Amino acid sequence: MSVRPWLLSLDVTSVIVFVAAGRSSHGEDSSASGFFQTAGPFLIGLAVGWVIMRAWRRPEAISIGVGVLAATVAVGMLLRRLVFDDGTAVSFVLVAAAFLTLFLIGWRVLVRRFATDL
Repeated sequence: MSVRPWLLSLDVTSVIVFVAAGRSSHGEDSSASGFFQTAGPFLIGLAVGWVIMRAWRRPEAISIGVGVLAATVAVGMLLRRLVFDDGTAVSFVLVAAAFLTLFLIGWRVLVRRFATDL
């Protein structure tokens, strides 16, 4: 079995952790519908990023991660604002970009540093 599907799960997990941390820090309810309403735009953005970057070819590449990150944040914020009718305050955009940069790029840095057989 290839390790690459597992690497996709790291990106999905990164978005889920971002949403869970944000909802928790703002005292949001823990309902599944509320969670998916918040996560939906970013998961869609993540999927767009994977397709645009053809991330399945080299998901561990930092350059791929940068493209996936850009799509996740940009598409996620656009969808939040235009489709989901949720907020996109500048402070939220900055926190989202910082958190997702740390996680979406961070795991790639670690994999590139420590993995020997990718």
